[in-house]
Amino acid sequence: MAMQDDGAVDVRPDPDPARADPAHRGRYRAAGTCLGLLGLAMACWTVAGVVQGGGGLWDFVEGLFHPALPGAVPVLGPYEWAFTAAFLAVAGPALAGRRAARAAALLLGWVLLAAAVREGVGLCDAAYRTRYVTATDWGWLLATRCLGLVTALVVLGALLPLGDGRRGAPGGPGAPGGAWRRRPSRICGVLFLLMGVVQLAWTVRGPVLASGHAGRFLRAVVDASVPGMPGLAAAPEFASAGAVLVLLTLGALAWGARWEVRSALLAYGAVQLYLTVRSVVELAVTDYFNRSLETSQGVLWLVTTAYGLAAMTSVVVLASARPGGPYCGARGEGLRTAAAGR
Repeated sequence: MAMQDDGAVDVRPDPDPARADPAHRGRYRAAGTCLGLLGLAMACWTVAGVVQGGGGLWDFVEGLFHPALPGAVPVLGPYEWAFTAAFLAVAGPALAGRRAARAAALLLGWVLLAAAVREGVGLCDAAYRTRYVTATDWGWLLATRCLGLVTALVVLGALLPLGDGRRGAPGGPGAPGGAWRRRPSRICGVLFLLMGVVQLAWTVRGPVLASGHAGRFLRAVVDASVPGMPGLAAAPEFASAGAVLVLLTLGALAWGARWEVRSALLAYGAVQLYLTVRSVVELAVTDYFNRSLETSQGVLWLVTTAYGLAAMTSVVVLASARPGGPYCGARGEGLRTAAAGR
């Protein structure tokens, strides 16, 4: 803030632009609370699975990165583990009222809403409802699904009406020298778009062909009763189609220099990086690497895996870069002006 009165200049800084307006703090806290509760609920499912599975904590830790580990504890799945970490990681900044948490929270909200709608469609089937109520701990399963739906509605209802924030915020398109400029945003957009195309190609080659018919695959994406038994683990069809949609959507937004999606890029880039690392570990501990070199499809899979590892690492590094810096924003502009006047 700069005001001039009789030659005196008030250079008191603006309130922290990284935090939400005081009138919106309650919305951020509500979203953060729901995401935190859901993350804790998923963590409880993981702990319960470790205990019931008879394995130890170290078995579970190894199983996080070792898909082919003998005796690994089957607790949910890597998709759920990654999103549990994302729920808890986004909940903290949201509770603190950080503007950057909005995009990541909205991404998680849309994913949760899609999963809830899919589960609701499945429950319309009588056979699926029968399997549901006969499943172990079905009451807790239903309660967790309901918590996911409530979280989605709270997050979207609280944060979606807030808009994109001030264009002049540090790092935004209107800020001079902002850290999140058009170039890194477009780099992340290209990386995400290419990754989305790769994921789409492998989805058509894998889950779609495995389902036997494209129509059945699409039905499995939107109907939880198609794949089989109820549970919290995401069906391969839903996970694959969701990955394609998120990668292409966020890639298009980032290509348009929408700097406000930075936290969503960081969150989903980290999820994809973890899943890719698991694939690389599986290659390293099995003889699949050598067998992959014997066929053109295997070589292509290795190439796309290497690209995914490099691309998602780059996105995480770029998206986690600190907005601003010594030559960004108002401070950087003042330094450049002072230097030019010497």
